[in-house]
Amino acid sequence: MCARVWTVPWILCPVCGSKTRNKIRKDTVLENYPLYCPKCRQERLIKVDNLKITVIKEPDA
Repeated sequence: MCARVWTVPWILCPVCGSKTRNKIRKDTVLENYPLYCPKCRQERLIKVDNLKITVIKEPDA
């Protein structure tokens, strides 16, 4: 019997490039997700669709 092995990549911080505490799968879809990085202690809004991560720019107030 053949078992499929899924590689689940970590979401990397868009600021410092280190691993965050979140993983994504190929079928993961996120909209306006607040991604927090424990290393640089910053939070960014991201969008994830089909393993493609996009940083959402917030408008200045």
